Amino acid sequence: MTATEEPPPPGAVPPMPLTLAQLAELAGVSTATVSKVVNGRAEVGSTTRALVERLIEEHGYRRQRRRIKPASIIEVVFHELAGEYPIEIVKGVQRIAWAHQLSVVVSELGNRHTPDLAWMGDLLTRRPAGLITVFSGPTESQSARLAAQEIPLVVVDPAGNPGPGVPSVAATNWSGGLEATRHLLELGHRRIAMITGPTFALSSRARLDGYRAALDAAGVPVEPELIRQGAFQIEDGVTHTHQLMRSSRPPSAIFAANDGQAIGVYHAAHELGLRIPEDLSVIGFDDMPVWRWAQPPLTTIHQPLRDMGATAADMLISLAKGEPLQHRRVELATELVIRQSTAPFRP
Repeated sequence: MTATEEPPPPGAVPPMPLTLAQLAELAGVSTATVSKVVNGRAEVGSTTRALVERLIEEHGYRRQRRRIKPASIIEVVFHELAGEYPIEIVKGVQRIAWAHQLSVVVSELGNRHTPDLAWMGDLLTRRPAGLITVFSGPTESQSARLAAQEIPLVVVDPAGNPGPGVPSVAATNWSGGLEATRHLLELGHRRIAMITGPTFALSSRARLDGYRAALDAAGVPVEPELIRQGAFQIEDGVTHTHQLMRSSRPPSAIFAANDGQAIGVYHAAHELGLRIPEDLSVIGFDDMPVWRWAQPPLTTIHQPLRDMGATAADMLISLAKGEPLQHRRVELATELVIRQSTAPFRP
């Protein structure tokens, strides 16, 4: 409001949202152009798109046509479909979806963590009952477009800040990192290395913070050379274990930020002629079913991936029904699972 504008009188009714035609008139473009912006189509110039989106944000958008009934599906999108991580989450989503006579559709973003315009346009055309994104998420403007189309969104294991008001489900990653490191400390280990996940991931940073907190509480200095940057890949475990164990003061234990990295540690230990856990204790994070059969069975932090998927589906269905959520940010507890890959420190 400028200095010359009069404030609205008390009890004034706010202006009604504008139609496509009214938005087009304000923007000086065709109704078809505004429709393309609203529906996430790619063939609109960036300047025009920004203008239309600003007008929608300022004035709102009112549909004139009859509301389209959403498809009876929940769409789950991953940055990448690889390993057991997505399978566990989808199983949790399916459990809830099927109980509500909904189907589940799975897609991926080609290792991107933000949908592109083409993918977003296809989603708006499909018009699912709701969208669950995993380790990825739409931009604020994309979230606003989903809201305009009345497509609810829930983010699972958000890589970054999911955005204002966007519901999310995660695990207690900090506590998991703390518990994993504390377990190794209680076994007498003091030179404990950690192979982290990517720096952009909230879960990775939280697990690293938990590791540091456990060392600090035990009075053990955090040694930067024992912290190795990874990307949640098996190759991280192989590469960093070779480097760590060939140093002048190798660690006696390694905490890997996920189970895949831990299996990479196993591979490297075998190549170096080291025995697990006699020569090197190893602990992972996730508790993927397949790694329970590693030799020796892997000690790890259980992350309740199926429950995370089920919780997200429950939240999504509540939002689709117009019901308020009790909590918009949910964290489910992790748990230490002790198997045979960790043992007391041997001087």
